Amino acid sequence: MDKNKQRILGIIPARYASSRFPAKPLAKIGKMEMVVCVCKRVVESGLFDKVLVATDSRKIFDVVMSYGYEAIMTDENHTCGTERCEEALQIIEQKEGKFDIVVNIQGDEPLIKKEQLEAAITPFNDPQTQITTLCKMIEDTQTLMSPNVVKIVFDYQYNALYFSRSIIPFNRDETLEYSIAKGNYFKHIGLYAYRSNVLKDLVNLYASRLEKIECLEQLRWLEEGYKIKVAITEFESIGVDTPEDLEKINNKLHEKQKS
Repeated sequence: MDKNKQRILGIIPARYASSRFPAKPLAKIGKMEMVVCVCKRVVESGLFDKVLVATDSRKIFDVVMSYGYEAIMTDENHTCGTERCEEALQIIEQKEGKFDIVVNIQGDEPLIKKEQLEAAITPFNDPQTQITTLCKMIEDTQTLMSPNVVKIVFDYQYNALYFSRSIIPFNRDETLEYSIAKGNYFKHIGLYAYRSNVLKDLVNLYASRLEKIECLEQLRWLEEGYKIKVAITEFESIGVDTPEDLEKINNKLHEKQKS
């Protein structure tokens, strides 16, 4: 084994309970459960030394294992995916040794692409990189104005400056349409990667002032002085938050199969 090679662990947090969509990870995309679709894509990307689903549900655990993928049980009281990933990292490192990079992959994005995963991992070629995430240019006013779409601004070195549910940056002199056409707005895509030692530190931080205002965990990290490197992707992020979202994705896949 190459001693200089960084070991990369892909973790898919999958919580059974959801106020808007209970048992969401087990919802079917075509004939396969959503969490398994995500796991399959991540494994087939070939970018990871290990991929596993971290869950609080024996049902999810059993389904993932039945397809030949790996799952581990984690605490049901975690408040976010970051905490679940950190516990999973601790469990697996006790069995298989140290991992250098951990990628937190959303279990409700069944169409995730290898290029997106690669974009999140590549910045770790720089030993100074602590955390990475993705963004995509916003191309319409509806997306820009939605408080459910998190916007991001970053510096010339692609370090995140701020995340917000509001429109940032605010353009005082131009219309939204014109500013969008100039490429001034980016939406955040919630794929994160961390150095393993950084992930272990993040879970010990207290909720911050800005995080509480915006309800965005990543603001806690910025307020504590961590750097979040931002990679731009051209690929759309299609998440499943509601049964209606699931129907849209299944319809899209059905149309693709027909064409």
